[in-house]
Amino acid sequence: MKTTLSLLTLAAVAGTVSAAEISGKVKLTGTPPPEKQIPLDAACGKASPNGLTTRHYVVGADKGFANVFVYLKEGAKPTPPTGPAPLLDQVNCEYTPYVLGVQAGQSFNVKNSDPVLHNVHAMPKPGTANKEKNVGQPLKGMTTPFMFPASEVLLKFKCDVHPWMFAYLGVVDHPYFAVTDKDGNYKITGVPAGDYTVEAFHLKAGATTAKVKVGADDKKSQDFTLEAKTPTP
Repeated sequence: MKTTLSLLTLAAVAGTVSAAEISGKVKLTGTPPPEKQIPLDAACGKASPNGLTTRHYVVGADKGFANVFVYLKEGAKPTPPTGPAPLLDQVNCEYTPYVLGVQAGQSFNVKNSDPVLHNVHAMPKPGTANKEKNVGQPLKGMTTPFMFPASEVLLKFKCDVHPWMFAYLGVVDHPYFAVTDKDGNYKITGVPAGDYTVEAFHLKAGATTAKVKVGADDKKSQDFTLEAKTPTP
């Protein structure tokens, strides 16, 4: 009898999970400045023999714009974090992914996959509840947990040992976010029915928003366009 009741309870809970989603493509207009070749030290030059460049404007097929953080800026209710801890890795003297999304209050891990010294320096914006944290990782395979209690888009990570190493974290108080892939595509799943303001935010190209109304089990399409900024001399 208990088993039957448990199954019925699980079924009822499962029935309340939204299957709605918002997906689309972010494109870049204009001509972005060329990426710069990064001068590497000996150890990182060995780890990345083909060299590294900056990743300010990564554009793929059909002007698809990578590394854009897309999230529900308004309308979503705060939700306790669940699921496995996300991972920010350091591979071949480069943070990967370049942009990562996590929930406020969610523990996530930062790993050193290189046989060289890195340090993980989280630099929240002044005035937020998020605190700066700077941790050395001298050994390959070291992992350090991080957690930020407040929303912040975007929160900067850097390596003080290797000044070209940066990553950026989108911290929001709900799970309705995504980062565009190499061709600018994104998908936000499990969205509850409601009216939302969706924002597409990029570190260099800025942000744009759209109003999206979602019904139960809707599959909404919402594209965005951002413009390349001319660098200040």
